[in-house]
Amino acid sequence: MRTRTFALVGVLLLSLALTACGDSGSSGTKAKATSSSTAGGKADCAPVAGDQLVVLEDDQELQTVDNIIPAVNAESSSDALLEALNSVSDALDTDTLISLNKQTDVDRETSPNVAKQFVEDESLADGLSGGEGKIVVGHANFSENAALGNIYAEVLDAAGFDASVKQLGNREVYLPALEKGTIDVIPEYAGTLTETLNKALNGPEAEPVASGDLDATVEGLTDLGEQVGLVFGEPSEAEDVNSFAVTTGFADEHGVETLSDLAEECGSGLVLGGPPECPERPFCQPGLEDTYGLAIDSFSSLDARGPLTKTALQQGKISVGLVFSSDAALASS
Repeated sequence: MRTRTFALVGVLLLSLALTACGDSGSSGTKAKATSSSTAGGKADCAPVAGDQLVVLEDDQELQTVDNIIPAVNAESSSDALLEALNSVSDALDTDTLISLNKQTDVDRETSPNVAKQFVEDESLADGLSGGEGKIVVGHANFSENAALGNIYAEVLDAAGFDASVKQLGNREVYLPALEKGTIDVIPEYAGTLTETLNKALNGPEAEPVASGDLDATVEGLTDLGEQVGLVFGEPSEAEDVNSFAVTTGFADEHGVETLSDLAEECGSGLVLGGPPECPERPFCQPGLEDTYGLAIDSFSSLDARGPLTKTALQQGKISVGLVFSSDAALASS
């Protein structure tokens, strides 16, 4: 299972039921706070139950970007190959990624079928040419990456390559294969891969290269990739990152759309939910407190952005919880 890093996200609506939610964006008009205020003039932000969640914008870039980016063995790379892969990046945003995940994780469609339909719907095969020879597209062993790998193979076939798809395990398995040329292409995650290469090349205590700045992160990734024989296509707008969510009822009551709004509005009552390590991780509770100045009253140990956290939000047991930005549960019906 790949290691996740945390990054900037836009505001998204989601339903805890796997099939019903509105379009991504804010929860609506920014409402005036109606709850009681603390002595310091800030609100008491106790949990508010509700089925729909709002992912609050990380407007001060606490998290690291993790946009989808094609990673390619340098000896296998060509203009035709990168052009085909970049066409996929151009067609992907986070909402699209959520939809693809819904098709595989909720609707139980196969990754090859989802990929074929996506390429057809987006006309991604049109105008591609110049490819020749065999290309092995690898993917990690989770559904999102499998769908992306199959999409890559579809467009490479359309460009004239003879593309095949190979499932591998986690990054510790597939990254050496990509560097050696056992596989030629894999869909990657910009921030996570940057820090993987950074620590491999510069030691576990190396200063971070990845950040909340996508352009700077990709520039650093490109430099690191050159040292191990990798090149990269264009990053997509699609992000698979970790995010902090509240219910829409909470957001409307307190008029919050960003994490900065949350810090400005809430003086007490905040209950944070997330994985057990959250109180010690700089991207989690310490980051919220240090970067945003959030006043967190208590922490509820749940799971790593999974069903326990979302259920706790829904039932009004926590005010703020950690979720994945590309979770299938965010898909519109």
